Amino acid sequence: MRKKIITIIGARPQIIKSSAMSRAISKHFSESLEEIIVHTGQHYDAGMSEVFFNEMNIPKPHHNLHVGSGSHGAQTAKMIEGLELIFQQEKPDAVLVYGDTNSTIAGALAAAKIHIPVVHIEAGLRSFNKSMPEEINRITCDHMSSLLFTPTATGLNNLQREGFSLETETKATIDSPNVYHCGDIMYDNSMYFSSISDKQSTILKENGLTANHYILSTIHRDSNTDVAENLHQILEALLEISENENVKIVIPMHPRTVNKMAELLSPEFVLNLEQSENILILPPAGFLDIIALEKNAQMIITDSGGLQKEAFFFQKPCIILRPQTEWIEIVENGNAILVDSDKARILEAFEYFSNSSDHTYPNFYGDGKAAEFICQKLISDL
Repeated sequence: MRKKIITIIGARPQIIKSSAMSRAISKHFSESLEEIIVHTGQHYDAGMSEVFFNEMNIPKPHHNLHVGSGSHGAQTAKMIEGLELIFQQEKPDAVLVYGDTNSTIAGALAAAKIHIPVVHIEAGLRSFNKSMPEEINRITCDHMSSLLFTPTATGLNNLQREGFSLETETKATIDSPNVYHCGDIMYDNSMYFSSISDKQSTILKENGLTANHYILSTIHRDSNTDVAENLHQILEALLEISENENVKIVIPMHPRTVNKMAELLSPEFVLNLEQSENILILPPAGFLDIIALEKNAQMIITDSGGLQKEAFFFQKPCIILRPQTEWIEIVENGNAILVDSDKARILEAFEYFSNSSDHTYPNFYGDGKAAEFICQKLISDL
């Protein structure tokens, strides 16, 4: 008899991550696992959500809560209410959640409260900054889970320090969870879709971009977008780099960033940015296009957790627009530099990476088969 797994997705990165699991189940474990996909609707813009289902061949969600945006409390409450009803209807053997969003915590809490095992992919990651909502979600979700899959050795050490036993039981439970270091499913995806991107993506050609002659940048975290001084310093640094170094900077612009630029920055500065010949502002890009932009950039400047790793996957230096990161391996190894939203530090990091090339890229994130490992443990441990 197949085990029924409900997968919770809601934010753009989770949709992308879920493709690795759906692909593994479809190709190798369809006789043992049945996957029901629930979309909370946390990202409801078609450019931020629907495009990924289409280009990555992700099965369409069986349920969609359509919660939309809102405060953390309101959004999470709507999710919990809707998910509990679906769980009672579907009666799954486990609920699988990804990462650290409101969809993650809502799925874990709704399941744990009615005694359904929680499976957390990307467990054990810590920024050690509890002012970040994501940090609260990560920690809380881990401590409600029966199966925890961490992508890195650092994550495994974090869980051990928090009291998790690394000894595995025949049957995993919330009181006796099983913890595994499995590698990163985003590495699975990046390797799988890299060659597909080479064949299908036309974003470089469409925008007149030459490989290794532009910088890719993304800005979406509310600590950067919602604080006028932070947003201004970041964009001012990008503008200065583009003008002084005569290098193109490509910015697939998150909708909230566009809105906050209009709300918080002077019209003159925004106009200067938009009219710059070396600043290319694009709509949100699909995954195949993002891979193409990452693989061919000379450098990446981002506040995205996913792009930090993908920069490493494709051996690109990365300037991280955060004060901390959960992916500390790439910082400690010298592949990335934390600069927060400080213009001077952004410029300094750019100067450093522009003049250094002796970087190494150890195998921090597994062998590209994390999803298959996770499926095997879903079968054996639940």
